[in-house]
Amino acid sequence: METVEGLATPSSESRHPISLFRLLLLHLRVGNLTFGGGDPSLAALHTEMVGTHQWITSEQYAVVFALARITPGTNLLAFCAGISWMLLGWVGAWTAVLAMTAPAAIVVVLLTRSYAALEANSLAMAAFGGVLAAAIGMMPAAAWQLARPYLRWGHALHAMTIVVGACVLSLWGATSPVQILGLAAVVGFFWWFSE
Repeated sequence: METVEGLATPSSESRHPISLFRLLLLHLRVGNLTFGGGDPSLAALHTEMVGTHQWITSEQYAVVFALARITPGTNLLAFCAGISWMLLGWVGAWTAVLAMTAPAAIVVVLLTRSYAALEANSLAMAAFGGVLAAAIGMMPAAAWQLARPYLRWGHALHAMTIVVGACVLSLWGATSPVQILGLAAVVGFFWWFSE
């Protein structure tokens, strides 16, 4: 393993070559053909960047994922900018954000303009309902893919306690996401420190 900025990276022999064009195509495909919002898109990016192309490690992915979660605004865009900056610098970050947003934004504007006509069409509304149901079903799968590397023997209890605690605070605690993430960081630190 090589290290970049303190994080282990896949060795150069095991990596598929990365180029700005490959990064652009990946973000165009994931950003514009993955339905259900950020979680399924993040899961697809994990599969591609860590598994298929081996551009980054799960550890690098997790670090950028966590950093993107503590930023205001759209976490998916923050993640794409951060991970692409890690791979190809500022050009990679700007390319990823534009590829993830511009085509979908154009489609949403066009769909919004035609929604009044589609609202009266029961087939179109049934299709929208199916897409929504599938998107909701993909969220737990995405969460599992993100949590799985941290569910190693000896740490599974820690990870599951934080996951359940965050879920409870989100649903019933009237706690902001920033507070939940901060509390999770403190709990994670003290658990690590106590071992």
